[in-house]
Amino acid sequence: MEWKIRPIGLIRSPYTDEEETPIQSAFSEGRGEIEVFPEYEAGLKDIDGFSHLILLYYFHQVKGYSLSVKPFLDDTPRGLFATRYPARPNPIGLSVVRLLERRGNILQIGEVDVLDGTPLLDIKPYVPHFDERKGATVGWLQDRL
Repeated sequence: MEWKIRPIGLIRSPYTDEEETPIQSAFSEGRGEIEVFPEYEAGLKDIDGFSHLILLYYFHQVKGYSLSVKPFLDDTPRGLFATRYPARPNPIGLSVVRLLERRGNILQIGEVDVLDGTPLLDIKPYVPHFDERKGATVGWLQDRL
């Protein structure tokens, strides 16, 4: 089976070093920019009405992975899939960012937590009615948030 995934754009941010990048977009005040490649610009029609976007992207600087990791909010090793640790078998990231402005194929964003130059795979609108889950539990993170 062969899969082909191509970037639809690039994410620009003030973060060039992994150590200075916020751990989650909810903790970020950083501003950035998404450059959607011109051939995908028509897909941005009607995006202006959304306050937040879900970005799917490729962790382009990750090298290797482990199935047991120490996440940022804990010193106990945890199973990789019970964390949001970036080093993964398929290094795909997900962030919810604030849409500030659209100018053609350029989106100005806030609450960015992504390294500069990160390849963008997809954009989806954040819709609280679809994305928020009442009664959701957070496992080992319960006492850490």
